[in-house]
Amino acid sequence: MKQTVVIKVEMDGHKSFFGELDGQKVRSKALKIAVGISGVVSASLKGDEKNQIEVKGEMIDTIKLTKLLRKKVGFAEIITVAEDKKEEKKEEPKVEYKAWPYNYIPSYSSYPFYTPSGITYY
Repeated sequence: MKQTVVIKVEMDGHKSFFGELDGQKVRSKALKIAVGISGVVSASLKGDEKNQIEVKGEMIDTIKLTKLLRKKVGFAEIITVAEDKKEEKKEEPKVEYKAWPYNYIPSYSSYPFYTPSGITYY
């Protein structure tokens, strides 16, 4: 089951134990955390202020992801969790069967059969 999760995260620059982080470093840190969760295939930033993370994958633990983002980045809330319905339908190649024409009846008498004594028609 493929799913898409959108999480809103406050990614303003904030102070941490190691010093002040600017917005871009916080965004890259949040993306690294999102990609580190099992089942995640891709993560990208969305929204006007780039404060939403869109995560795509299979069987994503959204609660675990949100808790990690809250712990390491800042306030985070789940916006949407949706199942991807864009599954590709495989079309089977159509096989056409052509019937032999009914008006065709082979005529064996029209074929000459050559024998040493002469031509004989069967």
